[in-house]
Amino acid sequence: MKSKNELWFTREHEWVRAAEDGYVIGISEYAVEQLGDIVYVGLPEVGEVFAVREVFGTVESTKTVSDLYMPISGEVTATNDDLTEKPETVQDDPLTAGWLIKIAPTETVDFSKLMDSGAYQKYVQEEGGVD
Repeated sequence: MKSKNELWFTREHEWVRAAEDGYVIGISEYAVEQLGDIVYVGLPEVGEVFAVREVFGTVESTKTVSDLYMPISGEVTATNDDLTEKPETVQDDPLTAGWLIKIAPTETVDFSKLMDSGAYQKYVQEEGGVD
């Protein structure tokens, strides 16, 4: 399993981590807990380009449908096709096997606009309403 220390988070509960061939994006464990049983994941096509905070897909659960927001700008280089048949992989293993997309950045990545693991945990406890 990847260390949470390798991840950077958004206020919308997406995460990003560097990989050999670009960056990998997924959703946090907290988001998965809030969503409940995931029944569908809608992802973009390879080659699509997104700006920071632009919606790139959706996650549908038995409770709701949630938009997915880009933590950094980039071009989609791969999608997790396994999620088409097994969307529950996101809830079972959101930090590794449940990754959503891989991207090649289209501009310099500014991690100062993201939260490291410690800051994200504090955010979830204070802003996310967790006791």
